[in-house]
Amino acid sequence: MSAKAISEQTGKEFLYKYICTSAAVQNRFRYATVTTETEWDRLTQEHPWLLTERLVVKPDQLIKRRGKLGLVGIDLDLQGVREWLKARHMKETTVGKAKGVLKNFLIEPFVPHTQEEEFYVCIYATREGDHVLFHHEGGVEVGDVDAKAQRLMVAVDDKLSEDQVTEQLLTHVPEDKKEVLASFIVGLFNLYEDLYFTYLEINPLVVNQDGGVFVLDMAAKIDATADYICKAKWGDVEFPPPFGREAYPEEAYIADLDAKSGASLKLTLLNPRGRIWTMVAGGGASVVYSDTICDLGGVDELANYGEYSGAPSEQQTYDYAKTILSLMTREKHPEGKVLIIGGSIANFTNVAATFKGIVRAIKDYQGPLKENEVTIFVRRGGPNYQEGLRVMGEVGKTTGIPIHVFGTETHMTAIVGMALGHREIPNQPPMDAHTANFLLNASNSAMTPATTRTASFSEPRTSNDITPAKKSKAGLPAEAQASSGCSGAKATTLFRKQTKAIVWGMQTRAVQGMLDFDYVCSRDEPSVAAMVYPFTGDHKQKFYWGHKEILLPVYKNMADAMKKHTEVDVLISFASLRSAFDSTMEAMQYSQIHTIAIIAEGIPEAQTRRMIKMADEKGVTIIGPATVGGIKPGCFKIGNTGGMLDNILASKLYRPGSVAYVSRSGGMSNELNNIISRTTDGVYEGVAIGGDRYPGSTFMDHVLRYQDTPGIQMIVVLGEIGGTEEYKICQGIREGRITKPVVCWCIGTCATMFASEVQFGHAGACANQASETAVAKNQALRDAGAYVPKSFDELGDVIKTVYDELVANGTIIPAQEVPPPTVPMDYSWARELGLIRKPASFMTSICDERGQELIYAGMPITEVFKEEMGLGGVLGLLWFQRRLPRYACQFIEMCLMVTADHGPAVSGAHNTIVCARAGKDLISSLTSGLLTIGDRFGGALDAAAKQFSKAFDSGMLPMEFVNKMKKDGKLIMGIGHRVKSINNPDMRVQILKDFVKQHFTSTQLLDYALDVEKITTSKKPNLILNVDGFIGVAFVDLLRTCGGFTRDEADEFVEIGALNGIFVLGRSMGFIGHYLDQKRLKQGLYRHPWDDISYVLPEHMSM
Repeated sequence: MSAKAISEQTGKEFLYKYICTSAAVQNRFRYATVTTETEWDRLTQEHPWLLTERLVVKPDQLIKRRGKLGLVGIDLDLQGVREWLKARHMKETTVGKAKGVLKNFLIEPFVPHTQEEEFYVCIYATREGDHVLFHHEGGVEVGDVDAKAQRLMVAVDDKLSEDQVTEQLLTHVPEDKKEVLASFIVGLFNLYEDLYFTYLEINPLVVNQDGGVFVLDMAAKIDATADYICKAKWGDVEFPPPFGREAYPEEAYIADLDAKSGASLKLTLLNPRGRIWTMVAGGGASVVYSDTICDLGGVDELANYGEYSGAPSEQQTYDYAKTILSLMTREKHPEGKVLIIGGSIANFTNVAATFKGIVRAIKDYQGPLKENEVTIFVRRGGPNYQEGLRVMGEVGKTTGIPIHVFGTETHMTAIVGMALGHREIPNQPPMDAHTANFLLNASNSAMTPATTRTASFSEPRTSNDITPAKKSKAGLPAEAQASSGCSGAKATTLFRKQTKAIVWGMQTRAVQGMLDFDYVCSRDEPSVAAMVYPFTGDHKQKFYWGHKEILLPVYKNMADAMKKHTEVDVLISFASLRSAFDSTMEAMQYSQIHTIAIIAEGIPEAQTRRMIKMADEKGVTIIGPATVGGIKPGCFKIGNTGGMLDNILASKLYRPGSVAYVSRSGGMSNELNNIISRTTDGVYEGVAIGGDRYPGSTFMDHVLRYQDTPGIQMIVVLGEIGGTEEYKICQGIREGRITKPVVCWCIGTCATMFASEVQFGHAGACANQASETAVAKNQALRDAGAYVPKSFDELGDVIKTVYDELVANGTIIPAQEVPPPTVPMDYSWARELGLIRKPASFMTSICDERGQELIYAGMPITEVFKEEMGLGGVLGLLWFQRRLPRYACQFIEMCLMVTADHGPAVSGAHNTIVCARAGKDLISSLTSGLLTIGDRFGGALDAAAKQFSKAFDSGMLPMEFVNKMKKDGKLIMGIGHRVKSINNPDMRVQILKDFVKQHFTSTQLLDYALDVEKITTSKKPNLILNVDGFIGVAFVDLLRTCGGFTRDEADEFVEIGALNGIFVLGRSMGFIGHYLDQKRLKQGLYRHPWDDISYVLPEHMSM
C-alpha cells in the first residue's frame, strides 16, 4: 500500500518541524499523549504546561468527526482531563459500523477563539495534480466542503504561489488575515510535497486577531513507498490501524518480512475467532476470494485478509504460512475451520517451490490442525503447479488432514463454495494433462517454423502481418501516426508482429520467455533487440531461439542501445522502485519509444504522476507501474506475462482470438487468459495496467484502443475498488463512443461489508468515497449497458453468453485451429519438472547453501552458533563430517594456535614477505608462502603420522623402528629441531602434551613416539619429537579413540592428507600477519644482499 494514514500527533510533528512560512505558527510541539502506560506524574514533569493551562483532550486513533461524536473534551484543567478520560479510556465505542477501544489520546492547550477565526484547509492528490480546498467557515459544522469550498488545482510539477492562493481561495477572508493565510497555505503545500503527503486536512485552522496560526485538528496520509526518500525526515513512522481493528504483533511480523523481501507479503486480521482463513497468492486474487466468501455469507466468519506474491522463497512462504496456522489453531470453533489456499494462475512464481514452504508449515502444525478440525482447500496454477499440487495432496495423505486439491481445470473461486458447503466436492477432480509440449518439431529443422496463423478468428489476415509497417518517424508505426494527427497523441496499436523492444535490467528468464513466445508465434525474429544493464560493461548475453543459441547485446547505458537499435519502439523496464523513475524519464527522451512497461511495485505516487505527465506530452503509453505487463497473442508479450510456455499453449496465446481484456492485476490477467480461452475463441490482446493508484495508462485508454481495433469483437474489463475510472467506461457506453459488448466486473465488493477499512493488496484498492466502492461501480456499469455478472464466479458464464451471441449473429466466425510449433524446454526447467536426469559434475557432502539457511554437514548454521561449537567444531563438520567431542574441538583449535607462526626466517614466511614487498596482493603473497609447504617444511604432520602408525601397527619396537629407518637411510619425520632440544624443550609441544594426557581417552601412538624420542635424544639432544610430529601422532590417537570413526575411516583421513591441512590452515594466519605487517611498515622491494651469497664458478672453470 502507498497512501497510509498517520496519527494526528505524527502529522503535527512533521508540520511543526518542517513547515517554512512567515505565518506565526503557535503551540509548536505542545502536545502530550496518553496511553495505557502513561504515568501522570512523569507526564506533568515532561510537559509542565499541563498544570497551568486550559486543555483540550481527544482520541488519536484515526476517528473522523470526533467533535460531532462527543469525543473531544474542551476547556478543561488537568483534573477535568483526567475525569473526562476516566469515562472513556479503555472503553469500547462504536463509530459508524466499527467497534473499538479508545486507547490513545492527545492533550493540547485550549485555544480560545471565535467562529469567525476558524477556517478549513485540505490538500489531496489526484492523477492530474494536487487539489487545495479552502473554506472560510471551518469547525465542527463545516458540512459538505466538496460543495462549499473554494478549490485550486496545482498541476503536477507546478508550484503554488501566494498570489494564486489569495485570488482563488481567500475571496471570502477578511483582508487583515489574507497575507497570513496565504503564506501558511503555501508553506503547507510545500511541506505536503516535500514530505510526500497524499492527504492533509486541517479543520479548524484558527487565525486569531494577533495573526497567530493554530492547527487544532489534523488528519493526514503519507506515501509509505517514499520511505527511502524521506527516511531522514520521517524517522520511524508508526502507521496505526483503522479504528475498530486492533494492531496485532503477527501483522507487524509479516510487515517486517515484507519490508525485507522483494516479494509481497500482507496480513490483516479481521476476526481472529473466525472459522474461515485464507492464504491467497496475488493481490487481485486475494480480493476476489474475499469477495466470494462474503457473497456466500461468510463475512462474519472471515478471519483474515492477506496475500503472498512476487515469487517469495520457500522460507518466506513457510514463515508466512506458519504465522497463519499459528493464529487459526489458537481457539477451537464448534463447526471446525477451513483454510483456503487459493490463487490465480501465476505468471512467474514457481508454485511447487512456494508450496514446499506451506507443506513444511502444515507438517509442523499437523497436531493443532487436526485438533481444530481444519479442512484445507487448494486451487492454484502457474509454473510447476502440477508438482505443487501433488506435494500438497501427499501431505494430506501422510498427515491425515483433509486437503482437497484443484488445478486450472477448476474455476478459481469454486473452492470457496466447496469450503462453505454451497458446492459439492468432487471425489476425483478432473486434472489437466501436463502441458510440457516444449519438444522440437518433427522436422528437426533449425529454421523458424513457418507462419501458422496470425489473423484473429474474426479478422482476415492483412499484409501488415507479413510486411513491416513503414515508418515516417523512428519507432512509431505508420498506423499510429495516421491516427495521431499531432505530437503527443498515443498509438492505437501498441504491438505488432514486428515490434522490437529493449529490456532494462538483467532479467534473463523473462527475456527467454519472450523469445520462446516469439518462436511459438512463428515470428521471423526475436522481439528483444537488446538489454540495458548499467552495472556491467557492454557485452553479449546468450539465449535460445528455438533450439539454436543466439547472442543479444547488453549495453551499459540506454543512449548506446537506442542509437544502435532505431527499430525499437518498446521499453520493458525491470528497474527497481528506486531507479525506475530515472530510467523511465530518460527513455522518454527518445522519440522512437512509444510504449513503456514498468514492472516495479512501490514507486512513490508523486514520481509516477510526473512520469504520466511527460508520457502524455510525448505521446508515450505507459503500462504499469506494479504490473506484469500485457500480451498480444501471435505478436508480442511483455516479460513474464502469460506465464511459462505450457500456460501459453494451454490458453492458446500463440494465436489471436476475438476478445480483448484490461485488468489491474497481473495474476488475474493470467486467470482471464484461462477463462477467455475456455469460453471463447481466445484473447486478441490483454493488458494489466497495474495495481497502483495512478497507473500509467487507464482502463479507458485501452478500452478505446480496443473499440478502434477491427479484430476485437468484445471487451472484458476486470475493475477494482478505488478510483473512478470505470465511470468513464459508463459514459463512453452511454455516449455511443463504445459500441462493442463490454463485460465488466469490479472486484472488492466485500469492502462495504467490513466494519473497518481494509487496505487490499494493490495500492489503489481503497475507496475514499461511496462512488469508489466496487458495488457502486458494478451497478453503474450495469445501468450503462455493460454486461455485469452477479459475482466473479459467474464472470466466465457471462463472457461465454456474450461470445455465443456474437457467433450466432455472425459477428465472430471461429477459424480452424492450427497446432503451434513446438519449442525445446530449458534444461533447468525440465530438471525442475523431473522430466530428465543427468549425472552431476560435482558431488559434495559437507555443505549445502541452496536453502534459506547454510548447512554444514547436515547442521544448520544457526545450530552451530547456538551450540557454541567454535572453529574446531566447524572444522570437524567440514573436514571430518562429524560432530566431534568438545575436547577434540579444543585440541584442533590449540593446534591452529601453536602452528600459526614461527617467525619470519622460515621459508614460507620468508616467501610471503618477499612477495609482499614486491607489491603483490594478499592472495598472491599468501600463495607464495603456502607453496613452500612440503616434507621439508610443515608437511611433516602427515608423514610423521604415517611412519609412526605403520611402525606401531606392525608391532615394531621403538628401537627396531629407529634402527630400520637408519638402515634405510631415511629421516624419521617429526623428529628433530634446529633450535630446541631435550635441554631446551619446545613449550608448544609441552602445552599440547599436557592437554592430550589430561583429556584423550588413549594415547598409544603418542606414547610410542615419546619412546622413540628417548632413543633419538640419547644420540643427539635436538632429535626431539617436534611440534609437527606431536600433532601428527596425537591426531591419529584422536581419530582412533574419540568414538566418531572406524579404524578404516581414521586411517583414510591420514592417508588423504587431512593432518597437513591443520598446518596449512594454522600457518595461513601467520603468513597473512606477515603480509599485513610489511604493508603497514611500508617496506620496499626486497633485494638479497651480495655478501650473503657465495658466488662460485663452475667446477671445471675453477680448475
